[in-house]
Amino acid sequence: MNTYYLRNFLRLQDFQKKDILFLIKYAEKIKFQKKIQKEKKLLKNKNIVLLFEKESTRTRCSFEIAAFNQGAQTTYLGPGNTHLGYKESIEDTSQTLGKLYDGIVYRGHKHSNIEKIAQYSKIPVWNGLTNTFHPTQILSDLLTIKEIFKNIPFKKIKIAYIGDTNNNISNSLLEASQILNFNLKLISPKIYFPKKKFFKKYNIKNFSKKNILYTEDIEKGVKNVDLIYTDVWISMGDNIDLQEKKIKLLKDYQVNKNILKLTKNPLIKVFHCLPALHDNHTQFGKKLMKKFNLKNGIEISNDVFQTNRKIIFQQSENRLHIVKALLINGLINQKLQSQVLA
Repeated sequence: MNTYYLRNFLRLQDFQKKDILFLIKYAEKIKFQKKIQKEKKLLKNKNIVLLFEKESTRTRCSFEIAAFNQGAQTTYLGPGNTHLGYKESIEDTSQTLGKLYDGIVYRGHKHSNIEKIAQYSKIPVWNGLTNTFHPTQILSDLLTIKEIFKNIPFKKIKIAYIGDTNNNISNSLLEASQILNFNLKLISPKIYFPKKKFFKKYNIKNFSKKNILYTEDIEKGVKNVDLIYTDVWISMGDNIDLQEKKIKLLKDYQVNKNILKLTKNPLIKVFHCLPALHDNHTQFGKKLMKKFNLKNGIEISNDVFQTNRKIIFQQSENRLHIVKALLINGLINQKLQSQVLA
């Protein structure tokens, strides 16, 4: 039975462990078929709209290329291209798109927005990012973990996430750890720990799980882990006061060689979901590094980024294959989608 068919994918906890593992396996098969140039086009005559309130590189490209490779058509509606929430309600926009398209990719702000779109469009909706969850990114990370650690089951993997532990990446990692039971250490100043109302609102039973730890203690958090994960601390829309506060609080949590040494693991791997402020080769990164007198990156040092760049860009590529798995299983019936695994 295809549990994804015509269903929304708004967050990881919409599905069970067996469903997540199936999707990863499916993405592996699709990736191999593309490599040997034997990919089957299963989404002919399907139309998908990309409804983006927030711009993106990897998310837009992965969905557009995935659809194109599978024979589907896409329409990109970026910031300012619709009247969504301004001149037309989310409900009315969603109903219109639901009449014209077979599926919607939403990337935006409030998670409640994507829930409304799913409610009123009546077609499958996939989460390309909200302020609360980023499930497609974490799925691609899980695929990357499976490739790197080969036959080691997820429940034996130890992951440390360092930085702002109250963002969409850490939230989706938290959900993944509950589903797959891997060991997760979330390391940050206490001010960035999620609030109790978050766990209650999204029905996440965090502190009852023995495999999950929130800590301010970097050494305790990273000791003996297999993988360190980080993400940008600062968004381009953050005001100056917030930038200053965050960098001041998080400057000791930069992923650098000193932190890698604390893991006691010579084979330690590092993930970053990109974009990364690891050097001064961007206008935004250069401005922040100059303003706060930072010499070697912000959330990750340039030397650590360069050492792990192969893995980091493997994460990035795997977005494409995970997205294909989502689109195929969301839009076609079991008989057709099973052709990939045949």
